[in-house]
Amino acid sequence: MTSILVIIDMQNDFITGSLGTENAISVLPKVINKAKSYDYGNIYVTMDTHNSDYLNTLEGKKLPILHCIKGTDGWNIPTELYNYVHNSNIIEKSSFASFNLAEKLFLRSQVESIEIELTGVCTDICVISNALLLRSKMPNVKISVDPSCCAGTSVNAHNYAIEIMKMCQIDIL
Repeated sequence: MTSILVIIDMQNDFITGSLGTENAISVLPKVINKAKSYDYGNIYVTMDTHNSDYLNTLEGKKLPILHCIKGTDGWNIPTELYNYVHNSNIIEKSSFASFNLAEKLFLRSQVESIEIELTGVCTDICVISNALLLRSKMPNVKISVDPSCCAGTSVNAHNYAIEIMKMCQIDIL
């Protein structure tokens, strides 16, 4: 069984930048510590990626805060995490969930037995979206989330997302 770690959107704008939170700051060392225990080839990292026209998109109209604009410091993975994931599978995504991530992991599941652990931000937006997409794509693959390595837009939103994932057969560590 191959254990795969997925780190969702641990980027500067979600940690200390325009959408940063104290919770995200506090989980960063835990995510780094977890990444240290995985081989590069078994770590997948998503990066929320927008262009300068973000405010004209549907998401930008509903969340009119510039964030994760490709090429900016806010778009980058914090250096202390990047040092452990720079040789990993880094996947840019422009929406909450990544079909590219789901397809890559699905293809791996066709040639080897895998289990997937998710961490990252925001629990109630991108983590849950990716967890449910992966669950839908791979109904027989063990998928888990480590809540201590995730941060939501608020503590309540984080907790609600964890409960929803639990109801959708995502294991909560």
